Amino acid sequence: MDITWLDIWKFHGAALLAGCVIDWIIGDPLWLPHPVRLMGTMIAGMESRLRQRSGGMGKKGQFRAGAILTVSMCIIWWCVPWAAVHWAEQLCLDRAWALLLPAEGFLCSLMLAARGLYTESMKVCRSLEEGRTEEARYNVSMIVGRDTAALDEGGIARAAVETVAENASDGVIAPFLFMAFLGPAGGMLYKAVNTMDSMVGYKNDRYMYFGRCAARLDDLLNLAPARLTGILMVLGAWVLPGMDGAHAFKVFLRDRKRHASPNSAHSEAACAGALHLRLAGDAWYFGTLHKKPYIGDDDRKIEPADIRRANHLMFFAEGMMVLGLAVLIMVL
Repeated sequence: MDITWLDIWKFHGAALLAGCVIDWIIGDPLWLPHPVRLMGTMIAGMESRLRQRSGGMGKKGQFRAGAILTVSMCIIWWCVPWAAVHWAEQLCLDRAWALLLPAEGFLCSLMLAARGLYTESMKVCRSLEEGRTEEARYNVSMIVGRDTAALDEGGIARAAVETVAENASDGVIAPFLFMAFLGPAGGMLYKAVNTMDSMVGYKNDRYMYFGRCAARLDDLLNLAPARLTGILMVLGAWVLPGMDGAHAFKVFLRDRKRHASPNSAHSEAACAGALHLRLAGDAWYFGTLHKKPYIGDDDRKIEPADIRRANHLMFFAEGMMVLGLAVLIMVL
């Protein structure tokens, strides 16, 4: 029997579903070399070489060097995974698909961050609930980019809620979408762009022009996932106990563009509305105060349990994606 493109897509979809289950169960084992760490090493090395070879770069030179970095990383992290998966498919054709499915599923799990995000944010939650503020401050510093030394208990909890809400999009829903459409190579490509943005996509003297190409590409790739994540979180607020769906919808529509990034505030706005919290606002990064608008309404004081509730919204959003993909695989 001939294998069609639909059969191959269904196989990749089944592997992605397996990857979600693997991520839920084991997350990212610390002993295992992670592709994102390799991406980070490559980005740092390529940036260093590009800057050395370019000497004293002007604005155009910095942009050109950053564009070379961006294109090179995209080519590498699309072509190599695609070739590896294609080779494995040909090798296992009609013989060992049962072995390929869990292997590809494990590869997909490495692109998903739901379990890791839950584990690390819940460390903050438990530390706060048990009154260990310094431990909570250290734990939250591991998952946020802002300065945490001066954060009180409310600020620590707020930072954790914000990172769960924002990373629900670029750590869970976005890679899921890219793998659903393009297979594991799509997930690798997305994570490469996202990692570049997190490393060089800053609006400071060093990266204003060098990181512009990576930052713009990351904005483009996240346009649909960010909005979908916000919508799914609003839906979750209607379904999950202790949350306000109507207020989530209201704040989502009102505040989803209150951010310098076109994508970052969608899931934060939905989460803030669902929990009746005020998120975002001014924050310190590397000793510099960054002025930001607030998202949500200050209806009540934030508490550690809100970190757990934010995780519930994240898992609901991912669960809806899993359900939707499973239904598509069955009916097509």
